[in-house]
Amino acid sequence: MPARYTLKILTDFAAAHTLRDYPGDCSRMHGHNWKLEVEVEATELDELGMAIDFKVVKAAARKLAAHLDHKYLNDIEPFNRINPTAENIAAWFYRELAAMLNDDRVSVRAVTIWETDRASARYAEEQT
Repeated sequence: MPARYTLKILTDFAAAHTLRDYPGDCSRMHGHNWKLEVEVEATELDELGMAIDFKVVKAAARKLAAHLDHKYLNDIEPFNRINPTAENIAAWFYRELAAMLNDDRVSVRAVTIWETDRASARYAEEQT
């Protein structure tokens, strides 16, 4: 069985959103101090003995989080078209980070978005 290394980083951002057509309080604008957890997997290490440098993963995650930080998510693509739910936000981060970080050795494994300390959504895709 091949080796598998999983690295995780955690960063955060603050943003407001409105859940369109939601039958409750979340249909009104409200904000969260979101936490973004990124899992990256590698099957082998580089010449330094690293799967990927943590600062590379952190920089990519922070760059994307900065795009949303202190913004109203409903005004930002793609959330101006799709509901800015925790699930959709996690999927967006996953796809954007995968485009930035995936190569022949390293791949984004999952993204978890924490709306509060007790509520999160995790997004992952089948790896081939």
